[in-house]
Amino acid sequence: MRNVSLVTYHLSFVLLSLLILGVIGSGAAERDPLHPRVPPELLEEAKAVTNPIAPTPENIQFGKELYDGFALCVQCHGSGGKGDGAVAVNRGLDPSPRNFTNPEFHRERTDGELFWVVNNGSPGTAMPKMTGPGMINEEQAWYVITYIRTFPQRAAEAAP
Repeated sequence: MRNVSLVTYHLSFVLLSLLILGVIGSGAAERDPLHPRVPPELLEEAKAVTNPIAPTPENIQFGKELYDGFALCVQCHGSGGKGDGAVAVNRGLDPSPRNFTNPEFHRERTDGELFWVVNNGSPGTAMPKMTGPGMINEEQAWYVITYIRTFPQRAAEAAP
């Protein structure tokens, strides 16, 4: 009898775990990954802004430290940059945060556009303004963007 109860308990636990994983794994898709998030009337101006931070190993590391820590990017975009961070998953953000491992996204969007989104938020999404008092400053935002630009290469290197 005890073995039957133990098996029932383990089976229930496994089924509940699979249900939770199924729900968590079926989060909202990233909407229009190649569509700019900068308003059309500001797009050309944003595209013209260039990143003053060189992509040196030290600058990339500092950007990673900000991304994973004070800047809070990891909470929504995830440690691997796939848009699968804890907040995105637990709150079911729709659309999901940008997938920074998408090389097409990086080919289409400029650093100036990413900078605009960090400074202003992303209309129609849960992405808030991330610069200002109590948040990262504009210089730190550039370091984060420099780090974000490394995601496609790192994802390709990690692929089997």
